[in-house]
Amino acid sequence: MNFLENIFEGLVRSANRVIMREIRDGLFLTATGSEVLDLIAAARSYLQDRGVKKGDRCAILGHNSIRWAALDLALIAEGAIVVPLYPRQAASELVFMMKDCGVSVVLCSDAILSKAILESWTDAAPIVLFDEVFRGAAGSARALATVPEPEATNAGLGDADPVTIIYTSGTSGEPKGVVLNVGNINHMLPCTGSRLDSLMKGQREPDQVFHYLPFCFAGSWILLLSCLSRNSLLTLSTDLAKLADDLALASPQYCLNVPALLERIRAGVEGQIAQKPWFVCAIYRKGKSAWIRGFEGQSLGIDALWVGLANWLLFSRIRKKIGPSLKALICGSAPLSKETQLFFMMLGIPVLQVYGLTETTAICTMDDPRHYRPGRVGPAIPGIEMRLGDGDEILLRGPNIFPGYWNRAEATASVIRNGWFHTGDQGSVDERGNWAIVGRIKNLLILSSGHNVAPEPLEEAIERALPVAAQVVVHGNGRGYLTAIIAGPVSRQQVEAAIAVANMKVPHYKNVRAFLLQADPLTIESGLLTANGKLKRDAISAHYGKELEGLYSSRKVGA
Repeated sequence: MNFLENIFEGLVRSANRVIMREIRDGLFLTATGSEVLDLIAAARSYLQDRGVKKGDRCAILGHNSIRWAALDLALIAEGAIVVPLYPRQAASELVFMMKDCGVSVVLCSDAILSKAILESWTDAAPIVLFDEVFRGAAGSARALATVPEPEATNAGLGDADPVTIIYTSGTSGEPKGVVLNVGNINHMLPCTGSRLDSLMKGQREPDQVFHYLPFCFAGSWILLLSCLSRNSLLTLSTDLAKLADDLALASPQYCLNVPALLERIRAGVEGQIAQKPWFVCAIYRKGKSAWIRGFEGQSLGIDALWVGLANWLLFSRIRKKIGPSLKALICGSAPLSKETQLFFMMLGIPVLQVYGLTETTAICTMDDPRHYRPGRVGPAIPGIEMRLGDGDEILLRGPNIFPGYWNRAEATASVIRNGWFHTGDQGSVDERGNWAIVGRIKNLLILSSGHNVAPEPLEEAIERALPVAAQVVVHGNGRGYLTAIIAGPVSRQQVEAAIAVANMKVPHYKNVRAFLLQADPLTIESGLLTANGKLKRDAISAHYGKELEGLYSSRKVGA
């Protein structure tokens, strides 16, 4: 049985149980298993009428919703190749992707997105709104009637058949379409399910899962399929501006996060505590220091008192406000700082890290809930081999590795060599097989002195000392010293203090000696961030080229 057939069987078993819900203006829009099957049946009927056939590339452009998930499953069941697109991305970039893979139809959630595409692509492929696709399913998940089980698949899908083309972030150069096949997903979902089983410890009731990350990203999509493959209730947040309220309303047991959100939660909590009376600040500070010493096995005699007092007055209340039912926060897309992971652990909320790339079906390693090490991203998932290559580059092989980039044989050959996928990530592994991610090989800065510097740890150190900054970007390739761009509402004095703190902890050649202030945060719309918020380093260097050159010619500390 392949992953799709397993999901369909699960939907039938959950015919009368709510399995998905959206939060809309503080209210739940729900769908049972049978209602999701009805949506899938309506979508498949529409696709068949349009003549969509096996192998056709079909784009989904829309925000997370129950209908998005149903349309995704319908396309896979018909044998089509799903091309999920990020609705916040620039229309010109979306058009490039759709042209690159030759989409036959664009399935769009609303007219605004449709209009943006048509303005950038005059001879666009047919664009169809979700409303038209689901017209035969009464238009609303809440109003749907139970329908008979649809055929699981009529496309005769085998392990080698492509399921999706997910475009990479494009941190340098044009995005590439990562092809993932049935075999990739068949291997990955049991692996994620096993880790979630360990987390939930045999719970019989449905997992309560909260989700806000766009389905068009590989890790987010794998979580969607994982929830549909197991006994879960998946709650979708549809408004990032109301994320905190939605999280409280959903009261989940776990959710998938990116480091930036957890860093913001930590900064927000500590910022609020800093505004409290002096004795509250003192209890928090002493309680935190005592907890850290205990974690490191260096407790002092009075530490138990401080931890108990801080937990009674502060930690337990903060934990309840963040999520009283949370068993864990899951974090991926980039390494999370050890300090932030320890902060949540101190509150009694484990943070389990996941590492992977789109090319690895989103996941290579996952923390084991029963024993994990802060600052690392866990051991390799079952069936996956990992080792270090030249320059400590992480190399992988296994059934989760993608078959190749869409129509880019040369690019595929450059990353899959002698059967090993070259991740481009620099890493390390401890004696228990837990991996840590140092940075990207291609981001490595080589100073004129010959020293090699990974910028990511320095950026993270400055960001920790300067939580109000939106982004920190370290430069210096081929130069005599390092400089940085600091974006966000920060003052020169704040930046100088933060850089001084970061510089104290590293060798002299890793010191940041000058910086450029940029009041406005870097954005996806400006072309300086990727669709999932990562730095486009080449674009940033080009955009601020003149200003950066000035930092080296003037040798001023700050500009």
